[in-house]
This record gives sequence, structure tokens and C-alpha cells, in this order.
Amino acid sequence: MFDKLANIFRIPDLRKRILFTAALLFVYRLGGHLPTPGVKWEQLENFFNQNRGTFLGFVDLFSGGQLRRMTIFALGIMPYITASIILQLLTVVYEPLAKLQKEGELGRKKITQWTRYITVILSAVQSAGIAIGLQKGGDFVINPGPGFILMTMLTLTTGSAFIMWLGEQITERGVGNGMSLLIFAGIVVGLPRGVSDLIEKAKSATWGPMTFPIMVILVVFMIAVVGFIVYVERSERRIPVQYAKRVVGRKVMGGQSTHLPLRVNAGGVMPVIFASSILTLPQTVGYGLRNSRYFGDLIRWLGWGEPLYTVLYAVGIIFFAYFYVSIVFNPSEVADNMRKYGGFIPGIRPGKRTADFINEVLTRITLVGALYLIVISFIPEWLMVGIHLNHLWGPIGRFFENLPTQITNGLGVNFYFGGTSLLIVVGVAMDTVQQIEAQLIMRHYDGFTPRSGRIRGRRAW
Repeated sequence: MFDKLANIFRIPDLRKRILFTAALLFVYRLGGHLPTPGVKWEQLENFFNQNRGTFLGFVDLFSGGQLRRMTIFALGIMPYITASIILQLLTVVYEPLAKLQKEGELGRKKITQWTRYITVILSAVQSAGIAIGLQKGGDFVINPGPGFILMTMLTLTTGSAFIMWLGEQITERGVGNGMSLLIFAGIVVGLPRGVSDLIEKAKSATWGPMTFPIMVILVVFMIAVVGFIVYVERSERRIPVQYAKRVVGRKVMGGQSTHLPLRVNAGGVMPVIFASSILTLPQTVGYGLRNSRYFGDLIRWLGWGEPLYTVLYAVGIIFFAYFYVSIVFNPSEVADNMRKYGGFIPGIRPGKRTADFINEVLTRITLVGALYLIVISFIPEWLMVGIHLNHLWGPIGRFFENLPTQITNGLGVNFYFGGTSLLIVVGVAMDTVQQIEAQLIMRHYDGFTPRSGRIRGRRAW
């Protein structure tokens, strides 16, 4: 393993990419210690500690703990992700934008430019909502007024734009997956706080005589979740493909059998991030309206752990799982390329019938992947705040009032050991390792895993 790690630094280009990525991640973490002017961050952090098991703690997860300190990077990359979702949705319903997306590199640059503009607009709106919420939410502001709102909007919007630039630079000049790596860095930094939280619960015997057994169960459960995530992320449906023999000059080409791999979770962590960012926007903007007579009930219904939020979150994950797969994988194009090179699926006619068969298989495994994401994403919610079924309307809510409090109110366990954070950490780590492996194998070095690299007598993946 040490020799394989040393191979990374033997390649000048790969060494520069990794060092460049590490430097930008250091800059990202350094900005997490620069507070926004005019905010009493000590009182704000105490407020977040008191509301750790709420939606605020979940939003703080994606900012790497910077929202609780109200740093210049408090918005994180959520505005950029939301802007990307908006433009990707518009490519489906707006024909000129769809044509622009098909124009290659020029169209991609144009869409990226529009994404930046929308990111700045969303950052300004969210920062204005945060500033108004801080003024109305308590004694968090030194000098309330229009000046504070404008200063907060300028600071947070600039910080969000700078984070967007960092992510793009990591993607282009680093090891790739810039935005995902920024989320990864924010979550990993918070893991020690989660460990210390569990240690404090063990010392104070929070759950009485059952504290030690619950701790053991939680650790085993976390390891099982990690193993389950790795298993599903590696799972794929392999469709057999046969290539017919054809004569090209004096050579006979084709005739071999291979397979078309379809990942069970082709979207990775993106459906979870997309769905959570969409639900984060109304919560962030409407935080100052939570006591309003007109919008207060709606904001509370969209709170973390509420039945409406749970349903919308699950539906959003399913929608974005199918939506993301439809963008990154085109069955018709795969079928045309297969027919062009003399390939076919045994028992399936080439052309449209092959595309329909691939689309049918992809639809089924994407549903399995979406259900897997839903189960993994709801684990932190169940551990922290439970599912508030007793908040349902009328007799339905009264029926669920007899449920144990561990179900309706949760265990109060820190969400860093929940499924969403582990899904992002494990998924991003696996993608990054695969990209580094690809760079090593391309330059004739062995990769990290036993089945990668130049191994004689064994077929590569």
C-alpha cells in the first residue's frame, strides 16, 4: 500500500494536481474562520448547539460548521448546486437551452456562465434572508439596520462566489469532483466533534443503564452502514453484449463477448444533494418568517422531521435520481453506437428494441438505487429527531401519540454518524480514489485496489 501511495508522488502531473487540491481545500478551511462583520458569533454558536437536533444542524452539515459561526463561507456551495439544478431542469422544458447544451464545449461554457449568474442571485437572496432572520431571531447582531443587511449580503455573496471558483479550479486543475470535495472536507472536519459528542453522552450516561449497549449498537450500525454503502455503490447490472465478426482489410475483427455495466446508483450522492438543497432554500429564506401568521405554519411543516418534509424529501430523491441518470446516460445513443460497431444483446434486435431494453433495465435499477438513497438519507433523521407522526392532522396524529418517544422524537444522536454524511464521505472518497487510479493505470502504475493496474492473467474491470 505504501508503494502504491508513493507512486502518486512519482508522477509530476499527478503530484501537482493533488498538492493543488490540498492547497485549495486549505484555503477553503481557512475562510471558515473569518467571521461575518457585525455578528455576535459566540451567541449564534450557542444557539446552534441548543438546536443541534433540528433542521439548522442539518444545513450546518453541508457548510462544514461555518453557518454556526456565520463565517464568510456560511452559505457553502448550496447556491451553486441549486443554480445547477434550475438550469438542468430548464434544459428539459426550454428548447433553446437544450440546443445550446448540445453544441459541445461552447454551449457548456455558456451554460456554466449562466450558472454563475444564477448562483450570485440566489446567494444574495439567501444572505438577505439570513440577515433579516438574525435581526428578528434574537440578540445576534451588534448594530441592526439596513447597513448590516447590505454588509451581510455583500460578504456572504462574495464568499459563495469564491467557493464556486474554488470548486471549478479543483475540477479543472485538481483531482476532479471539486464541489463534492468541498462538501467532503466540511463533513470530515466535523467528525471529531461527533466523536466527542458520543463520548460525552457515554460519560454522562444520557440513556441511563442502556447507554453502553446503545453505544455499541451505534458503532456496529455505523460500520454496517459504511459496508452497505460500499456494496451498493460498487453494484452494477451487467448486460451481455456480443460483437459479430467482420473483415477489415486482411484482419478479422470482433467476435468477442463483453458486457454493458449499469450502476445501481448511477447518480451517486447528487440526488441527495439536489433534493436537500431544494428543501433548504425555503427554510433558509423563510427562517425569519417562522412566526408569521400567514407563512409560519408552512415553514413549520417543512421543518426537519415533519411528515411533509419527509415525503417531499423522498419524492425529490426519486425524481432527481431519474433526472440525473437521464442526463448522464442516453440509451438510444448507446444502442446506435453498439449497432455501428456490430454489437448486439443476445435475444434483442439491434436499434430501437435494444434502446428500449436498456431503458427498461435502467429504469428498474434506478428505482432500487433511489430507494437505497432514501433509506440511507433518513437514518440521521431517525437518530436525531425521529419522525413527527404525532404532528399529523386530527385523529391520525392522536393515533401516533402512543408511539415510543424514540420514534417520534429520536435519540438525539449526532448526525455525523448518520447516513447522509457517510454516503457523501464514502461516495466522494471512492470517486476520488477511482480518478487517481485511472491516472496511475494510464501511466503504467498499479492502482490501490487489487483488481486494478497491470495484473497478469486477470481481466481488468
